[in-house]
Order: sequence, then C-alpha cells, then structure tokens
Amino acid sequence: MFRPLIPVSRGAKIVLGVAFFVLFVGLWAAATFGKWVDPLFLRDPWQTIVTGWTLLAAHAYHIDIGVTVWRVVGGFVVAALLGVPLGILMGAYKPIEAFFEPFISFARYLPASAFIPLLIVWAGLGERSKMAVIFIGAFFPLVLMVAVIVSSTRRDLVEAAYTLGAGHSGIVRRVLLPASAPQIAESLRLVLGWAWTYVIVAEYIAAERGIGKTIIDSQALAATDQIIFGIVVIGIIGLVSDYLFKMVNQKLFPWSLA
Repeated sequence: MFRPLIPVSRGAKIVLGVAFFVLFVGLWAAATFGKWVDPLFLRDPWQTIVTGWTLLAAHAYHIDIGVTVWRVVGGFVVAALLGVPLGILMGAYKPIEAFFEPFISFARYLPASAFIPLLIVWAGLGERSKMAVIFIGAFFPLVLMVAVIVSSTRRDLVEAAYTLGAGHSGIVRRVLLPASAPQIAESLRLVLGWAWTYVIVAEYIAAERGIGKTIIDSQALAATDQIIFGIVVIGIIGLVSDYLFKMVNQKLFPWSLA
C-alpha cells in the first residue's frame, strides 16, 4: 500500500530498484529483438554487451574510462574546494552574500559549453580546459546551494549560542557548520552527479581518449551499440559513486538519516 512519506525497508528498496532495471532491459529487448525498432537507430542488448566486451578487450576501453573519471573528479574536487568555503561565507555573513550573490546567480545560468572557445584560448587543448568545463558546471550551483543551507540554520540555535557566550567565529564553527554539514555533504553528492553530465561536452575539446570521445566518434559511424555502451558505463560509474557518497555520508552524519 502506498502511503505518503512512509519509508520502505532496505530489502524492498533493492527489489524495487532492480525491478525497474529488469523491466527497462526487458522492454529494450522486446523492441529490438521484435524488430519494432530499426537496428540502425537502436541495437539490441546482446549486441551492445558484445560490443562493450570488444571495446574493453581489444581497444583498451578501460583507459578511456580512467581518463574520463580523472577529468570528472578533478573538476569536481576543485569546484568543491573553492565552492564550499565560499558558500559557507555567503550563508554566514550577509555582506559577503550581497557582494557575491548577484554574480553567482548570473553565472549559474550560463551553459558551460558556451565557455569552450574561451577556455581553448585561455587553457589550450589539454586537460585543464576539459576540467574547467566541469568546474564551471559544478561550481556556481554548489556555491548557492551551500549558501542557502548555511543561511537556513535554525535561529534559535544561533541565539542560544550567543546567550552562552559564543563569539562570531564560534557561531560559524560550533553552530552553523555542524548543523549544515549533513546537507552540504548531500549537496556535494548531487553536484557530483551534475558534473558527470558535463563530461561529454568537456571531451569535445580535442580529446584523444575518454568515454565522451568514443561516443562522439561512434556518432559519425552510426554505431549506436558503442554509444549506448558508453552511456551505460557512465551511468554505472555514476550509480556506484552515488552509493559510495551515501555510505560515507551515513557514516559521518548518522543522526541525519531519515
């Protein structure tokens, strides 16, 4: 029975999650093996698996995977190292928020792909320009998310800390940060997912290796099996990283579990 906001057991979560993928692959198989879709537009699951194995065994596809992971993690880590402290300062101190917020709000609406010509001029065709695309896509939303989280800390906690003699810096260290940390960690998990959505765009910049590079090359050959396999690999890596993030967050902030 469906009831709003009532959690399900861990076992039920696993069963329901697996059931969706089984249903999805079943519909995909039915559409392709049943000849409802032209193979030119969509290859069947078995052909996609065979193609993926060939890429891994004969074309060193694991190197492409490693290169792509390096780019995503690199751009995301730099965005987190700069964005989280700035977001905390904006959320804690209203003059800092008033100074940065208009520009951050403006910049977060700009598509990261629009910066590619400038990044090529500024950073060349190497790894820095590719990571910069991911950084731009992750940095500005992250700053605003962290700022909103910190500024939403319960006022009664802040007032109680002042009453007990805490100073301004103590309020930030002992009230705002502990209260906001679980949600900031959750925001990092979400933004890492967004960072993965920019990797294909980033690898348009004269990439020699990478999942995105393989997908781009496969487009010219109409090799939909290679394209789908690349998309599936990105999805699997994203799913694994998402669950790892959740596990770490649960260990660090067990009191925040719903």
